Amino acid sequence: MTSVVSVENLTKRYGDITAVDGVSLEVRSGEVFGFLGPNGAGKTTTLRMLLGLVSPTSGRALVLGRAPGDPGALARVGALIEGPGLYPYLSGRSNLEIIARYAGVSRSAIAPALETVGLTDRADDKFAKYSLGMKQRLGVAAALLKDPELVILDEPTNGLDPQGMRDMRALVQNLGREGRTVILSSHLMSEVQQICSRVAVINNGRIVADAAVEELRGQSDLEVMAHPRDVARRTLEQLPEVASVRDAEGALIVDVSTRHTASVAAALVGAGVALTGLRRTERDLEDIFFDLTGADSREPELAGRSS
Repeated sequence: MTSVVSVENLTKRYGDITAVDGVSLEVRSGEVFGFLGPNGAGKTTTLRMLLGLVSPTSGRALVLGRAPGDPGALARVGALIEGPGLYPYLSGRSNLEIIARYAGVSRSAIAPALETVGLTDRADDKFAKYSLGMKQRLGVAAALLKDPELVILDEPTNGLDPQGMRDMRALVQNLGREGRTVILSSHLMSEVQQICSRVAVINNGRIVADAAVEELRGQSDLEVMAHPRDVARRTLEQLPEVASVRDAEGALIVDVSTRHTASVAAALVGAGVALTGLRRTERDLEDIFFDLTGADSREPELAGRSS
């Protein structure tokens, strides 16, 4: 697949503080790419460097084959970074008209952008009267005015209520279905898991994982509830297709490929074991995130905006 964004050893220092530390990643054409990390991990700083808003201390990046901030590249990029900064006393439509004028975009692009984000009926209301979710959607509409190949969205669901989050997720998914390349920055693991095909995890300015979501989650385990339990365990440990068996609360967790589920069940029944439960368990992306970053899910900063 064609590379839309290519980053190699990108670093940004502010005095003694290293905000981004040797980041390397690649975003391919047509994918929805998740950029996941806790508060202060370096996500927004990295995105700002890709847009030419911040100059890197070292390293290199190419966006659509050009240097960050190159006018030829920016003409094909739409972005929403840290929320939309629009005129509160103007309507949504008037705000887009101003942005279109400065971007050299025809006013005919405004109606389709409003339609895409579901704001056609509220386009003539003042921006100040919009809910937070509507403001975020208008920000996305502004990013879409140029009909961009690459869309960069920084925490687009930040501060939204559950319905607003659901609407924004659906909007991002639709952008992906249209064939656009999307970079979605988020601290919400469930959001990335639902939307993105591939994800890079950043922590303390460094990339700690970069892979397909399913690859990160890995092979699912088989949870077995059976009696007598000791007989079930011995039976499972003797099966060549079983890699390991470990105890869990009220069950046995079996590391075995999905294709062997039926043969495992048959072996247990054949050994005289009463099989009372059998189900697949998958590692949640949230668990993987905490393993990779060493973060505590109870820490309040995970609910905040990344930098």
